[in-house]
Amino acid sequence: MKTGTYIEAVGEFYEGAVFIYGTTLLIIYAILAMLSLGAVRRFNKLDKHIDYNLLLNSELTPGVSVIAPAFNEALTIIENVHSLLNLNYPNYEVIIVNDGSTDNSLELMIKEFDLAEVDFAYNERLKTKQVRRILRSTNHAFSKLVVVDKINGKAKADASNAGINVSSFDYFLCTDVDSILDRDTIMKLIKPVMDENRKRIIAIGATLRMANSCVIEQGYMQRVVVPRQLLPRFQEIEYIRSFVMGKMGWSVINCVPNVSGGLGLFDKEIAINAGGYDPLSFGEDMELVIRMMTYCVNYEIDYSIRYIPVTLCWTEGPATLKVYGRQRSRWARGLAQLMWAHKKLLFNPRYGRLGLIVMPYNFVFELLAPIVEALGIIYYIVIIILGAINWEYAKVLLVFVYSYAIMISTLSILWDQLTYHTYKTWREIIILCLTAFFEMVAYHPLIVFYSIKGYFNFIANRKHSWGNMQRQGFGQAGPRTRAITANS
Repeated sequence: MKTGTYIEAVGEFYEGAVFIYGTTLLIIYAILAMLSLGAVRRFNKLDKHIDYNLLLNSELTPGVSVIAPAFNEALTIIENVHSLLNLNYPNYEVIIVNDGSTDNSLELMIKEFDLAEVDFAYNERLKTKQVRRILRSTNHAFSKLVVVDKINGKAKADASNAGINVSSFDYFLCTDVDSILDRDTIMKLIKPVMDENRKRIIAIGATLRMANSCVIEQGYMQRVVVPRQLLPRFQEIEYIRSFVMGKMGWSVINCVPNVSGGLGLFDKEIAINAGGYDPLSFGEDMELVIRMMTYCVNYEIDYSIRYIPVTLCWTEGPATLKVYGRQRSRWARGLAQLMWAHKKLLFNPRYGRLGLIVMPYNFVFELLAPIVEALGIIYYIVIIILGAINWEYAKVLLVFVYSYAIMISTLSILWDQLTYHTYKTWREIIILCLTAFFEMVAYHPLIVFYSIKGYFNFIANRKHSWGNMQRQGFGQAGPRTRAITANS
């Protein structure tokens, strides 16, 4: 076969494979969009008739342990703990896990909340680094608060496991101590558990958004604002699309791939039996959910994972490429690590939806997507140099993919706004929608690049440290440095 003919044959095969790949992905997005829109409408219709005050007064309301690992959070720890102690729920506790902080976070909490060491029957069902002591308040006003002081475990997972060991209730809510929670977070998340009669709900998630530029006072969200900086604004669009359009759609068919580590409510018994969070995982939140689903299938537990479309948590997104790159490379490495560790589930009919939908989708359209896109860029550069490109076909394909991507993002933004009125002005909505026009060319290549970097780090088994993360902080005058080699 001549070289030119060989290159042409390879090109035709590649273009055909990519066409099938891309078409399948677009169809999946369209299905998810329709499922999501229907689910959001049903949720809102039912939610209007729910009297949440009944939950506040009901003796059947399940207890919930709120677990928040903390590492070097001295600048905001006090106001954030106060906000957690004032959640609108009748039966819960707040467990702050001081994961070997090197600043004065613990001392500030001891002074503010009148903490004193107590004798505690610590049952280490999940293995963690040594717990030094357990502290509780001598002030009845802070009776819900428990502080765990432990040796640094080099991972948020280790601190979360220590919090689970200390927890008193059957459900735990895992969050970050520097995240902002809606006051009704626990009530909203526990409601699906109380409504379900047939399946065992093992995890529930809700929408997360960027806290960047928002008005936050004393640990509470006062006004949601579109991020002023471009990088967090791109992340805002990504989060809206992922949670409102994506995970809500997966929730309808009980195929939610993961519950975010920033906010998730979990069945403690299932989580512990599944092994808890993996301190060695770079994607511990997704890994926990996969292990919980695997456990349920192995022990024939009819389980369900739910998502609700209400924004209940705001987190500060990376505002610099350096920090953003660390985060996304870590996420990509975690995905690769997870797929390798649980490869036996892939296309395994014994595991039902987990083996035939969740894991295959994660492998084909999440793990492989950056590789396919990177190869596509290389392929088009080569055929342009060789003068073998069909410009008419290339232009039509580019316009179609670009338009479809903008349509999905814009629909997600508008549907979220029309349903929940998150932003107060239409000017903010227009700014967000206009930003979506630049996402594919200015933001998406970053995701591809840092994902490939994460895969390389996984294959090379490189040591990974997050180093210092620059955060603006909530209500702070200037940037603050948070060392997050230990927590993520």
